Amino acid sequence: MSLREDTFRRPDGGEGLYGVVDKPDYALVIPLDGDRLGLVEQYRYPIGLRRWEFPQGTAPDRAALPADQLAARELQEETGLRAGTWTYLGLLDVAPGLSSQRGRAFLATDLTAGAPAREDTEADMRFAWLTRDEFEHRARCGEITDAQSLAAYALLMLRAS
Repeated sequence: MSLREDTFRRPDGGEGLYGVVDKPDYALVIPLDGDRLGLVEQYRYPIGLRRWEFPQGTAPDRAALPADQLAARELQEETGLRAGTWTYLGLLDVAPGLSSQRGRAFLATDLTAGAPAREDTEADMRFAWLTRDEFEHRARCGEITDAQSLAAYALLMLRAS
């Protein structure tokens, strides 16, 4: 991750300043087994809370991986699951007014269970299956607040309609 400040000229001729966070792109995976969605819960230091979200991530040593390979790796690493079928759902911009980071969301189906291979920073991670109704209830109640997970779920719903 790097932080930079860029000076730029606005269309009206005035100067502006942007603070930009550069991070590698990431992949997000929605594991779907029938009506069940697979989510992970972990502590998120910047907000000081544990949060449920879809498996997602990147790392500097994986920045060059194609998004579908990164998605498969993140799914297996965080949940132990392997998918027989992958469907690309769409592109997500994390915070385009602040960060250059972009994500690709995938749907993973035809799942096979296995053992996760979590990184040290994910040692306290938990995995659970939620029905779509449970997911939507938790989102409405403020228990699921991860913007990328909510946006990816919206892409899944748009695909189904």
